Amino acid sequence: MSQTNRHVKLDEVWAKLLDGINHVYQFQGMKKPAYMLLYTHVYDYCISNPNQSRTVPGTSRVHIGGLSRSNGQDGANIVGGELYNKLKNYLKDYLKDVCQSGVDLQGEGVLRFYTNRWEKYQFSSKVMNDFCSYINRHWVQREFNSGRKDIYEIYTMAMDSWQKVVFQPLHKQVTHACLDLIKSERNNEIINTRLISGVIQSYVALGFTEELTNSSHITSPTLTIYRDYFELYFLHDTEQFYRLEAATFLVHNSVTEYLKKVATRLDEEVHRVQSYLHPSTLSILIKKVEEVLIRDQLDAIYTEAKKLLRDERYQDLALLFKLTNRIPNATNELKKIVENHIYEMGINTIERVSGTAINDPKVYIETVIDIHKKFLKLVQESFNGEQGFTAALDKACGKFINNNVVTQSAGSTTKSPELLARYCDALLRKGSKAVEETDLEEKFNQIMIVFNYIEDKDVYQKFYSKMLAKRLVGQLSASDDYEESMISKLKQACGFEYTSKLQRMFQDIGVSKTLLTEYEKYCENHSITDTADFSVMVLSSNSWPFSGSSNFVIPLELKSTFNSFTEFYTHRHNGRKLTWLHQHSKGELQTYFTTQKYILQVSTYQMVVLLLFNKVLTWTVERLQDETQIKSELLLQVILGLLKSKLLICTDINDDEIDEDFKESDIKTHYSIRLSTDFRSKKLRINLNVPLKSVEQKDIEGVHRTIDEDRKMVIQAAIVRIMKARQTLRHALLMQEVIQQLSSRFRPKIPVIKKCIDVLIEKEYLERQSNEKDVLRYLA
Repeated sequence: MSQTNRHVKLDEVWAKLLDGINHVYQFQGMKKPAYMLLYTHVYDYCISNPNQSRTVPGTSRVHIGGLSRSNGQDGANIVGGELYNKLKNYLKDYLKDVCQSGVDLQGEGVLRFYTNRWEKYQFSSKVMNDFCSYINRHWVQREFNSGRKDIYEIYTMAMDSWQKVVFQPLHKQVTHACLDLIKSERNNEIINTRLISGVIQSYVALGFTEELTNSSHITSPTLTIYRDYFELYFLHDTEQFYRLEAATFLVHNSVTEYLKKVATRLDEEVHRVQSYLHPSTLSILIKKVEEVLIRDQLDAIYTEAKKLLRDERYQDLALLFKLTNRIPNATNELKKIVENHIYEMGINTIERVSGTAINDPKVYIETVIDIHKKFLKLVQESFNGEQGFTAALDKACGKFINNNVVTQSAGSTTKSPELLARYCDALLRKGSKAVEETDLEEKFNQIMIVFNYIEDKDVYQKFYSKMLAKRLVGQLSASDDYEESMISKLKQACGFEYTSKLQRMFQDIGVSKTLLTEYEKYCENHSITDTADFSVMVLSSNSWPFSGSSNFVIPLELKSTFNSFTEFYTHRHNGRKLTWLHQHSKGELQTYFTTQKYILQVSTYQMVVLLLFNKVLTWTVERLQDETQIKSELLLQVILGLLKSKLLICTDINDDEIDEDFKESDIKTHYSIRLSTDFRSKKLRINLNVPLKSVEQKDIEGVHRTIDEDRKMVIQAAIVRIMKARQTLRHALLMQEVIQQLSSRFRPKIPVIKKCIDVLIEKEYLERQSNEKDVLRYLA
């Protein structure tokens, strides 16, 4: 076919197509046969004379895929190119008319115009794209494969035309109109969101015209148009709007009301994106709002947090945390605020009860438990139990439990573990009001909470061990099951070594029961009948925290029993030595000098004194001391207790003088003491075995003394252990490792560690390097 005939054919085809295209873009109805006819016209044109093309003189011919093509000629000369150009020119002319009719519109008018014409144009372009699909599949694809990047599929070409002819002239007024509507909506006005939605859909669709040169597809969707021509301006407007609102709102409202407003605004922005913006805007929009409304107002928010904590407005505090938590690292300062508040509240609360608490374990420990319970609830409800705030609670509790008015008054941080051990002792003794098993188990759990905060866990161990020993020896435990439950919790927290001595105490009690049965058989076999009704506990000295008592003259009534048991035990265990712990012994005496017979429950010391009155009814204090050989201070306390019970009478002291303020030092050695032969009591069993203050004080002082000595040994053992593993180590690093290893039991003091190092150098466990004095070397 000649070149002229080809043009005639194109003109014929275009005349047929033009009528159909006008129908499509004028949004007139089209039946299926008419649509198929359009497709047929395009198809017939594309397949006509496929092997013919024009030749330009002076150019070489290259054969590509069975088609003859000129290197000096572009692809538009291949069949389909002329039709493609006509379609493109048609759209350009059509869109110029569209643009002209909307160029003077503003506000909602331009939005209605733009969205209406866009929706119709987009639909019409899809229809045209469908009946031109043969060009897309063959001619357009071949052009793209040959390297042409200015050729698109018909639909994309239509989008490209809209962008250049309509979008570019109108986008400023369209975008501005959208932003005005959004601002109105933020000011609580009702708007037509479909207008904005239509514009956004257009901006996103126009992004398909962006090419990706590394892709096998002709075009790929991008959001460049949406971001550059809408999102950028939208975010700027958002920042300006909320910056002004924040400044204005805080002038007339509280920070708490402001935070409620912020929460509402954030929800609104999420809904806005879901309603008519592109989903990709959500994260960047919310981040922008958070920066303006939260990050830039953190100082005011932190100040409000302190106020909410003081007023215990935990629900408002939860909202404050929820919003602050949106900003990276913003909760770090909030954690410090919470920690300081809990610490101050702990210090102040303990200070209010310090007058009573210093000598009342129940008041002290339950105050601490109540503080922890209160603020644990705060952390869980207001901060969702977030780990950082739990750590702040732990840090604050550790600080005020180990250092407060009570510990300062006592002059030592060891007061807290001492009071905790005494609190446990009160719970585990017979007569405890918390007799319900569920109550006790709950209290044990609370005790362990306090225990975990205590730094000087070795002090607690010493006092607990001492008090457990007294409960076991005096048979004062409410229940062995409770005792074992508490020890099990301590073992779980600190390991086997921490509770090993406590468990061996229980073993000794069991062995003693067997031993007593064997002693009774021994007495039967040897016909020993002159012994008192007698029970004994034999305790291993390295497991029990008892020290030997001072000697005194054993009464004749008890001597036979003491001697027979000693002989029995030494015969069974050759080489072992028995040390009698009189200060922990007790007994019962029956009165025969009164009309009504009474049973007196007494300590061994009281028994020794009272048995002397079988010989003579009146004694001087000096003679009592000579006869018993009990130390003077202890004897005076024993006598004072018996005088207060009215069992003994001092002829040199009036009855009304012996009151709460009367002291043992008021009793003189020449005073006469006699038995009260007219003694009367409402009780038939009378407990006179009240703990002596001097013994109690001596026990407490002894515990503190042994703690200091034991710590030195523990520190030395840790040093040797570390140096044996390292062989050589710098002085500073050694001290650091010692503190790290022992911090779970107590916090060793730097001067004590230094002294322990010096002691080990003297003992030739360690030596200083001759060339480096700060380096220590282990000596095998």
